[in-house]
Amino acid sequence: MTDGASERPVAGPAPARRRLRINWRQAPRRLPVRIRMPRILWRWSPPHLSWHMRRGTGTAAAALLLFGALTYGAVRGGHLPAVLDELADMRNAVANAVGFRIASIALAGERHVTREEILTTAGVTGRTSLLFLDATAARARLLTNPWIAEATVLKLYPGRLHIAVTERAAFALWQRSGKVMVIAEDGTVVEPYVSKRFANLPLVVGAGAETQAKDFLAVIARYPALRDQVQAVVLIAERRWNLRLKSGIDVRLPETGIDTALQTLIQLDRDKKLLSRDIAAVDLRLPDRVPVRLSDEAAQARDDALKAAKPKRKGGDA
Repeated sequence: MTDGASERPVAGPAPARRRLRINWRQAPRRLPVRIRMPRILWRWSPPHLSWHMRRGTGTAAAALLLFGALTYGAVRGGHLPAVLDELADMRNAVANAVGFRIASIALAGERHVTREEILTTAGVTGRTSLLFLDATAARARLLTNPWIAEATVLKLYPGRLHIAVTERAAFALWQRSGKVMVIAEDGTVVEPYVSKRFANLPLVVGAGAETQAKDFLAVIARYPALRDQVQAVVLIAERRWNLRLKSGIDVRLPETGIDTALQTLIQLDRDKKLLSRDIAAVDLRLPDRVPVRLSDEAAQARDDALKAAKPKRKGGDA
């Protein structure tokens, strides 16, 4: 009809609503406040967001809780080292069962340190497997032994272990505060002096003598006639040395010019038999003279001789 009335659309089926889908992975960084939480949840959730618990999750959580409780109890009770040892034994047992048992151990360089001491220090026991033996840690433990200056630990699979050590040499006996110890050339104390096999080593005395003795004894060694008479060398105030001879004479040396002083001493002994006399000390610290102190017996005898030689006064003398 064209009666002039406006045409109205014929009512038809309503259009279907489109469901809003948001791709959270491609969402912009700055989102409205109302949708920031879903984006955070998406970030920390699997690609398909699901809040259903998977099978076995409860069992795993219970096991984790039990393990945490046992660990806490072991730490609080001081049993953690024992637990770790048990775990290490179990691990080594498995490795030994599959063919990594240590079948042979070769040692080289040991002299003062026994085989048992080396293996114990390195942490090698009858239960240790080659697979889980830490060669670096074993070498570090070996170097804690003062006798051992260097060590090498080699693992030769599947079942051979090679350990080589380089030991320090006993150099001298060091006395301090009434205690005597065996030292190496670098001054390292290797053990207390209890074995008679070290009785012939030179004796050095005083604080700091253990590190300075090597150079000084090398000087004394250049004078064999004097060296054989020395019983001990004593460091005074960590600055200068005294010699204690087997005869009991103390020889006081200067801080510098030691060679010159020793040559003077040897010359006096050669010309005047100085070291064969009944004296207590010889002072070589003065460049222009050599003071000598008599022993107590010699000083007493000298005083008695002087008194006897002194003329007596007559009774009538006024």
